[in-house]
Amino acid sequence: MTTRQQARRVLITGVSGFIGKALAVSLVGNGRVVRGAVRDLESSFSLLPDLGRGSLEVVACGEIDSSTDWSMLLDNVDCVIHCAARAHVMRETEKDALSAYRRVNVEGTSRLAEQAAGAGVRRMIFLSTIKVNGERTVDADGGSASTVTHVFSNNDPPSPEDPYGLSKWEAEQSLWQISEAAGLDIVIVRPPLVCGPGVKGNLSRLIKLIKLGVPLPLARVENKRSLICLSNLTDFITLCIDHPEASGKTFLVSDNKDFSTPALFRLIAESMNAKARLFPFPLALLRATAVLFGKQHELDRLLGSLRVDSSYARKTLGWVPPVRTEDGILEMVDQSF
Repeated sequence: MTTRQQARRVLITGVSGFIGKALAVSLVGNGRVVRGAVRDLESSFSLLPDLGRGSLEVVACGEIDSSTDWSMLLDNVDCVIHCAARAHVMRETEKDALSAYRRVNVEGTSRLAEQAAGAGVRRMIFLSTIKVNGERTVDADGGSASTVTHVFSNNDPPSPEDPYGLSKWEAEQSLWQISEAAGLDIVIVRPPLVCGPGVKGNLSRLIKLIKLGVPLPLARVENKRSLICLSNLTDFITLCIDHPEASGKTFLVSDNKDFSTPALFRLIAESMNAKARLFPFPLALLRATAVLFGKQHELDRLLGSLRVDSSYARKTLGWVPPVRTEDGILEMVDQSF
């Protein structure tokens, strides 16, 4: 694909989700014709962006697995952006979680890629995760920034540690095999924590705790974590649709600014015109308490470091994040709460 062959019609899977919705708004605003895939129209209708009549075509694809029929959705499509996935589940209910992740994230992705290649789609952008690289760039010793031994980059061998990360890595490998066999142009994007309007997970919980004025024992944490604003992620993905240098590459992306958990907490509080209530507490005791209550994995995300080197993405595509992290946090707070 060259810049002279601009993709006119784009299929976004998971268009009612956090990232898919923002992508649809951005692409329609840039004059693209967007077809959005949802599992079913009835439950997704209220979640879809209001883009004006006729601006977004939404089609139900049903459950995503090895038997999904994508043929009608792929008609006359130039580029597929695959956002739909079985996302990371904090409280797993499946007896065989890995099989559940593989069914959607590996088998469903492979089925989409195979049918996209058969339909003449030129490029497929796969939204993966930094979890393919691993869970942390620091030993789990309490979160001290001085113990950071590595920053994730494109040169790292994959080291997923949980079923979600493993399923995404297996999906990536399947996509490269399909690309080689069928000629489908593949681009893979691995973002870290994404912040923006409608965010869920740990960031949403932090915002609620700040709003309630709950004090947290995190003042001594000295970790560093990368993140990316939703607007920056959609900007990068949009750039990948047509950029000739994106072809066949894997990109790690971030805002290029890392925050400790206390610094991020204070930044969110400042954006809310609220007070950041943090107090010092022995980290070893905090970890022991987390183990006692089965919350060690959640605590690891608050204490550990996860840093991303996005220089390859920036140099290869000439990309500069258009939005400051501070402004992205403010937008998240203003539009989410």
